[in-house]
Amino acid sequence: MSVASWSFPDPAARSDGSHEMVRRSSGDQAALYIRRLIFDGELRPGDRVPQDEVAKALGISRIPVREALIALEREGWVTNELHRGTFISSMDETAVRDHYALFGLIYGFAARMAILRGSEGLVGVLGEIHAQLMAAETPEEIGRLTLRFHGAIVDAAASPPTKVLLRAMSALVPGPFFAYVPKAIDPERRGLTATLRAIKQGDPEQAQAAYVTMMQRVGEQVVRLFRDRGLFDRRAEDNS
Repeated sequence: MSVASWSFPDPAARSDGSHEMVRRSSGDQAALYIRRLIFDGELRPGDRVPQDEVAKALGISRIPVREALIALEREGWVTNELHRGTFISSMDETAVRDHYALFGLIYGFAARMAILRGSEGLVGVLGEIHAQLMAAETPEEIGRLTLRFHGAIVDAAASPPTKVLLRAMSALVPGPFFAYVPKAIDPERRGLTATLRAIKQGDPEQAQAAYVTMMQRVGEQVVRLFRDRGLFDRRAEDNS
């Protein structure tokens, strides 16, 4: 598809009708927007990233777009080719699974450290969030509560390197996660239930294992979503 034929989506619009970019830096906004173009099939593996069009759509200069591309290259979304430009990288199922496996390892480490460091009041905080999560009905509410649960554990771990690693990892699904991946709700709820149980029992190994298992199962649902949306490069899959 040529750049001229694109119909760029509203950069501030979300599928749930709200706005997700207004509080982001220009660079973060550009990175999210480019990920959305990939997710929506506007950009495919091998396509050149149209930096001018992205900047124009967002009403920003090319400087934050270039900053976004540096971050996206670090995350594996794009590849910069000297004197040619920046191109969308091939995506495969292994990369998606690895992404969620890493989330499981990092959050699992945080849960382990939270127990070993004896964070006071953590069980009560997580119990309250968990009760709300079990009663939540909308994907947006479920997403908000799961992030609160993860955040409480990371805070309790008191590990700055853990926070740095998590900030460096982007969300593969650029939007309301559980609206796009509703089949991930059940493994997320079951996984957080198992994590809370392990934390109540003071079992760091079990808490860590619960996170690893949960993120693997969530990752499988994301693989299915990406496969259904045709986001994987078939050439990469054929050569694997």
